[in-house]
This record gives sequence, structure tokens and C-alpha cells, in this order.
Amino acid sequence: MTSAVAPQADVTPVIHASPPVPSYIPPFGVRTVIGCLGMLLAVHIAGFNEHVTEIGLSDIRGAMHIGHDEGTWLIAIYEAFNIAAMAFTPWFYMTFSIYRFSMFMTAAMAMLAIPAPFMPDVTSLCILRAFQGLTAGCLPPVLMTVMLKYLPPEIRVFGIGGYAMSATFGPNLGLPLEAFWFEHVGWHWLYWEIIPMAALAVAMLAYGLPRDPMHFERFEKFNWLGLVVGLPAICSLVIVLYQGDRLDWFRSPVITDLTLWGGAAFVVFVVNEAFHPSPYFRIQYWQSRNIQASLLSLVGILAICALMADIPGTYLQAVRGYRPIQAAPVSLVVALPQLVMLPLIAAICNSRKVDCRFVLAGGMLCLAAAAWLGTWLTPDWVRDNFYPLQILQIFGQPMTVIPTLMLATLAMGPADGPFISGMVNMLKGLANAVAFALFSAFSRRREQYHSTMLLDHHGTHQTALAGMGDPITQQLAGTSPDGGHVARNALQVFHTYVHEQSLVLALADIYFVLVWVCIGYAILNLVLPHRVYPPRAPSPTVPAR
Repeated sequence: MTSAVAPQADVTPVIHASPPVPSYIPPFGVRTVIGCLGMLLAVHIAGFNEHVTEIGLSDIRGAMHIGHDEGTWLIAIYEAFNIAAMAFTPWFYMTFSIYRFSMFMTAAMAMLAIPAPFMPDVTSLCILRAFQGLTAGCLPPVLMTVMLKYLPPEIRVFGIGGYAMSATFGPNLGLPLEAFWFEHVGWHWLYWEIIPMAALAVAMLAYGLPRDPMHFERFEKFNWLGLVVGLPAICSLVIVLYQGDRLDWFRSPVITDLTLWGGAAFVVFVVNEAFHPSPYFRIQYWQSRNIQASLLSLVGILAICALMADIPGTYLQAVRGYRPIQAAPVSLVVALPQLVMLPLIAAICNSRKVDCRFVLAGGMLCLAAAAWLGTWLTPDWVRDNFYPLQILQIFGQPMTVIPTLMLATLAMGPADGPFISGMVNMLKGLANAVAFALFSAFSRRREQYHSTMLLDHHGTHQTALAGMGDPITQQLAGTSPDGGHVARNALQVFHTYVHEQSLVLALADIYFVLVWVCIGYAILNLVLPHRVYPPRAPSPTVPAR
């Protein structure tokens, strides 16, 4: 009797590099690059719509006959809805698809700009800007997801560098764009400038982005409580930051009520997110040291960059009387080199031999050196005196922003992208609100302090200096035969000098504080976060020996 021996099956295991890629993600090529660039352009358009109208607000107010106080609400309401939208965007683009959601929001943002110059009153303009801020805020989280999802691992850090352009290149280009549109084209184009660029961005998105499917079944677990509670909570807190100093903080019933009810609603929102099966972002990520360090650093670093961009513009406008077109070169010095520096820093951080934490610390020291040079600010400075500070920021800004985003995103898995993108972008927008509140509060209080001290010294030593004469009165003596008129003009000139000097001292104080804040962040990021490595493609499938 013979027995057939069955052949032994080949049980050699196979190591698979990664799960199969979904069918709607095409191989990386020129088409994908065009789609990613279209998304990058759309985010820059949203940034221009924010910064250009904010910088040109005084010109817009004059053209539309809007008062100063009403004009501040235009900024606050736009920023409130802009930042709030970032927190909820990932859920919606996962539901409606990145392809459809990004095109719709870009087109809606551009269409809302058409009637903006013709709004009949401030209320209607505030409502329109609220909707426009809502659409603009939906775009940055999509950009982060597109860069992390569609780019190959070998160049994913360059995608992070592209996203960092929205924090370094875009804001610094706002002042030159405002100067160009207002001085050479017309104030209407402070609103309309985004329309032709948005049309190009939509065309690039339609051609390049993959047609991912929609998932309406996600509405079965829709987080209604999170949206109903979270949206007004975030809007209230952002409005508090933008209006707090003008309304004297908690001496104002508006600020008190918004803080109380907005803070309570935000606590409910955070608790709901921690336990809801379909959250907008995962609070549990804060248990990670890298997430804690990177998100706190992101808020601080972007606030520092915003403060260091605000100081030269404030000084040149208030003390030297510059128009935006005259101050534009100061911003261009930082903006244009970013087109080279961002890819360069991304290439450095993309090497596994380079620890991005040391790059981040070096960038913070560059910003600290720029702030230290700013402590020498005097009323005699002109535009050229700010160039050394701006040159240091050319290196400092990309060296801080790119490593911070790497620490926040590269420690996460692919499924975590939508949840971390909403959190990162909301905090990124919140950094601008924090910077605005800090700059308004600190500059006003330090200016009042220095003004009081200068007037006190003048009163104390007035008698001792009487024998030296009054140079202001002597110069104005020949302007009028009326001695009383000359005395009033001399007093006005004197108070102008005091105001200028007190403002300069206040801005120098802000620079001094920023020096130590930058050094503190440099030390923090060397100690707290763990090292992350740039991603690489998985090894090819090989049989185990």
C-alpha cells in the first residue's frame, strides 16, 4: 500500500510594509503636486483676506464712513468665526470629502468678497465678514491633512514647510499687498484681491486633488452638543481677547459676560470631546509630552512672531508717520526670503542626522537676538534701522515653526491626522488673538507708566532747568505775535514729544520681555519633548529568512 505524501505548504511568512493604499489616492505625480499647490494657494488667499483687510482697516473705515469702535468689531467678529471654524473643519471634510469641501469653501470665500464694499451699514458688513471668516477658517486644517496624506514620506517634511508658509510668508506679505492695492488700484480691492486668485486655486484643486468619497453615514454619530456649545464658546473667548483691552477688560459687562458664559461653555465642550464617540479632536493627545510641548510652543512662537511683526509697523506709523507703502520694505525683507528659507530648513530637518529640537532652539535664539537689538529702539530710528532685526527673523521664523509642527504631527499615526489638525490650527489662530491682546494691554500700560514718569521728572526738575531756557518756545516764538497762542502750541509740541518717547520706551520694554520668553522656549523645547525622526517609506516586501 502506498501512501501519497502531500507536498509541504510554503509557510514562509511575508512581511508587509504597509496596508494597501485606498483606491482614490493616486500615485504621486504632477497632478498631485498641482492639487497640493492649489490647496496652499487657497490657504494663502484666506490669510491675505484676513491680514490685508486688518492692516488696511483705517483706509476701509475712511472709505465706508465707519467709526473706530465699530471697525474693531469687524476684526473681532471675523477672527472669532475664523478660529472657531478651524476646530470643527476636520469632521466636515472627512464627511463631505476633501475634494468637494475645499473647493466649496474657497469659492464661497471669494463670492462673499464681491458685495463687501457695498454693505449699507456696519451690522450687515459684520455679518458678511462673519460668514467669510467661517469659510476662510475651514481651509488651513485641510492643507495640513493634504500635505500629510498625499505626499510621499520622503518629502512629507517639505509639506510641513509648505504649511509653515501660512505662518511666516503670508502674514509678512499682508502689509506690502495692502500698500499696493490701496495706493495703486483702489480700496475696493482690499476685499476683491482674493477673487482672481481663488478662481485659480479652485481650478488647481479640481484638477489635482483625488476624488475621495463622501461618508454621510457619519451623521449618525454627529456631535451636535460639541458644535452647539463649542462654536459660541470659542467665538466668545476670541472676542474677549480682541475687545478686552479696548473695553477695559472686566470693568466692562460685555467682557465679563462673554468670559463667564464662554468659559463655562468651553469647559462643557472639552468634557464632551473627552467622552463623545465622534469627537472633533481628542483631548487625550495632551497626555503626550510631545503634544504638550509642541502645541504650547506653537502658540508662543506664533505669538512672538506676530508681536515682532507688529512693533515695527506701530513705531513707523505712530512715531515716524509712515504710510503702509513706506513701511512695506520692512515686511518684504522677511517675507520674500521665506521662499528659499522654508525649503532649506525643511531639507535640513528632513535629515535623520539632525535633531529638530536643536534647530528649534537655534531659531529661538535668533528671535531672542532680534528682540535684544530691538531694546535699543529710540525715536531717531527709521525704516533702515529695523533691517538687522528682520534679517535675524528670516532665519528664526522658519527654524522655529517647522520643527514645532514636526513635533506635533510626526509622532501621530495616519488616523490621527484629522484630530490633530483641528487642534493645531485652532491654536495657530488663537496665537494671533493672544498676540493682539498682549500687545494692546502691554503697550498701553507701559506707555502710561513711562508717560507718568516722564511728566513727573519734568515737574520735579522744571525749576532746575529753567535757567537753560525753553527751546520749544524759542523756536515757535516767531510763528505768532500772540504769546498765549505760542504757549499753547509749545505745550502741544511738548506733549507730542512725551507721547512719542513713552511709546518708544513701551515698545522697547516689549522687546526686552520677548528676549527672555524666547530663551525660555529654547530651553523648554530642549528638555520637554522627545525626539522625532522624519518619515521614510516603508521597506519593500521581503521574505523572512
